[in-house]
Amino acid sequence: MHYRLLPASDLKVSSLCLGTMTFGEQNCEADAHTQLDRAVGAGINFIDTAEMYPVPAKAETQGRTESFVGSWLARQRRDSIVLATKVSGPQRGMPWIRGGPQFDAAQIVAACDASLARLRTDYIDLYQLHWPARHVPMFGDTYFDPAKEPADVPSVYEQLDAMERLVKAGKVRYVGLSNETPWGVMEFLRLAREHNLPRPVTIQNVLNLLNRGFEHGLTEVCHREQVALMVYSPLAFGLLSAKYQDNAQAEGRMTCFPQFGVRYRKPYVEAAITAYATLARAHGLTPAQLALAWVQSRWYVASTIIGATTLAQLDEDLGSVSIKLSEELQQAVEAIHARCPSPAL
Repeated sequence: MHYRLLPASDLKVSSLCLGTMTFGEQNCEADAHTQLDRAVGAGINFIDTAEMYPVPAKAETQGRTESFVGSWLARQRRDSIVLATKVSGPQRGMPWIRGGPQFDAAQIVAACDASLARLRTDYIDLYQLHWPARHVPMFGDTYFDPAKEPADVPSVYEQLDAMERLVKAGKVRYVGLSNETPWGVMEFLRLAREHNLPRPVTIQNVLNLLNRGFEHGLTEVCHREQVALMVYSPLAFGLLSAKYQDNAQAEGRMTCFPQFGVRYRKPYVEAAITAYATLARAHGLTPAQLALAWVQSRWYVASTIIGATTLAQLDEDLGSVSIKLSEELQQAVEAIHARCPSPAL
């Protein structure tokens, strides 16, 4: 396992981060603890969760993931784990979360307190805004449309001010963003500088062989402003493992929750998966190994969030950390990308 010091922080994190959004839906508490033990045993010190997890989001399960992580964390040496969680914002319904989650100061503080209780800890290392309060294209949308802007969007200043309260209270160490745009990152950084508020040190966005949208502007912003990228969905809901091409009814999120993967049901996605899977196997790799190793090879990636429902999947994901892609293989990946650029974008 490799470790990196996140810029503008003292957080030293593993190059792989364990994602937990299956805990409480596809994985029971015992499964969750076994996965966490296996990940830590392999050198992972970075755990990511969220108040809305597990997914798909439901009133009867909301918060269960944090509770499972918390019951495990209670048995660990707290300072050996870098713990990240996220506060849910508006635009996604979920009336069971605070009557409909918002990013006003009172809700952000209340959400953090509830997460701390479920996680059984006094502090969160990295507290992230799960998605912007304003309208932005994400989760399968492609284009910005100002007509979709919701009314009464809490200002970026108000969001940062709430985070400042949490930092001063010792409940949060560092602040992060998720599903953000170049404008959003720069606006948060501008206001943090101007008002001496907590500066975002990370951004958690999608990146995989089917969606390389992060490279369109955010790579430069994050490089120049020293904001570290945490990649989510490196296997595109498991599609890049090619398991659904081998068996259309294979168990996984795409078959258990078909509505959840609409963002990947786009033209040319299947052709791209076939091309990458064929390339991987020709070089003695599994499709999942190629997809994960490619993400980790990107110069702009600080940590890659992996998730699994079985230990076999987790072990395959963990093994990707030792795979180094040859120049020939990377050029072959770029050739496929040139023919079929980001088909899930």
